[in-house]
Amino acid sequence: MTTASAQRAYLLHEIEGPISQFRQSLILSLEKQGFSQRSIHCQLRVVARFSNWLQRQNVLASDITPEHQQTFFSCQPWQHSSRQGHVKSVGRLLDHLRNLEVIPVCQPQVKSYSPVDIAVMQYAQYLRHKVGITELSITKYCPFVKDFLLKNTDGVSPFCCDIGAADVMCYFTKLASVVSISQAKSAATAIRSYLKYLNYMGHIKSDLVGAVPTVPNWSLSEIPRSISADHARQVLDNCPRHTAIGLRDYAILLMLARLGLRSSEVVSLTLDSIDWGNSSLSFVGKGSQPAELPMTSDVGEALADYLKHARPHCDSRALFLRGLAPMQGLGSPTTVGTIVCAAIRRAGIQTTSYGSHQFRHALASSMMNGGATLDEIGSVLRHRKAKTTRLYAKVDINSLRMLCLPLPGEDQ
Repeated sequence: MTTASAQRAYLLHEIEGPISQFRQSLILSLEKQGFSQRSIHCQLRVVARFSNWLQRQNVLASDITPEHQQTFFSCQPWQHSSRQGHVKSVGRLLDHLRNLEVIPVCQPQVKSYSPVDIAVMQYAQYLRHKVGITELSITKYCPFVKDFLLKNTDGVSPFCCDIGAADVMCYFTKLASVVSISQAKSAATAIRSYLKYLNYMGHIKSDLVGAVPTVPNWSLSEIPRSISADHARQVLDNCPRHTAIGLRDYAILLMLARLGLRSSEVVSLTLDSIDWGNSSLSFVGKGSQPAELPMTSDVGEALADYLKHARPHCDSRALFLRGLAPMQGLGSPTTVGTIVCAAIRRAGIQTTSYGSHQFRHALASSMMNGGATLDEIGSVLRHRKAKTTRLYAKVDINSLRMLCLPLPGEDQ
């Protein structure tokens, strides 16, 4: 749609009432967020109806509150599916008015917290300020701790003063029957941490860390699940690079395959992460550790192609943006997993693993088979502990074959 035709479409829904004076700035704001002209046209229609309703209610723009939004939609006959989009349209209008300081910023509602919630928040603060672990780990620990407290306290005095080793063992016995091995292992780590915290704070008199059982899920017990070189090539070849989303996904998949990035690291990338002069990429790695890797030529070409032809123009500094407006970063590492899963299915590959980490394993396996040392692999994958890299010694089949002893009766 051309600019002239877009203006004619916008004029079909000329806004009357208290919102009329903000019509043009609202259009510019929506365009800046990356909304299509068709979408803006639909949103203006809803805003026009809302403005007419405000005029009938004798409400000035400066007096609009979220309650007016709720009242407006409560008396509209829209279907549920349409209503959700319309509510967001009016919500964007209210955000725009707040940015212009026409209406005040909404004060968050004061939430009432239970004693268990307060105890979990205090533990999170301890982890954040005393231990210094990442927010991702805190988010992972807290649900297990809350469940532990709900099942082992009366909810009024949530500090486990009377808890004993038998109670801890009983909790994990029941938990093991309803969760996976990896979840049980995460729960054990979280509860050990919480029991250390209780002992440190003086809430319990005895050290109960030893009562937490060890979950039999040893890190070196399995061969890494890596995608084969043929399948990785097939995934990349089937990426639709004639579309903007395809160019974005191809660049992400290539970074996973060539650089071994984690999904969280891909999400953390910004436009400032790329050093074109030195052909390198800097980012925040695991444990909030800064990292830097050289870019391969194909990764650099894929990124340049995405930035020149596919990335929308917007204020966000995130390198990879979502496909739908409002234009912003991918948000969560699970989005990268979703992209990988869709790419594997699109390539028609039948597999039991659809996660992004298999590309990281594949890179390590390829380096091992190419003669790289474990130290070199650990450096590329940014492992902090050597034992983590030792896992990949299992995929060096040729070297392992030389270590095999002959069966009794075979020729030496």
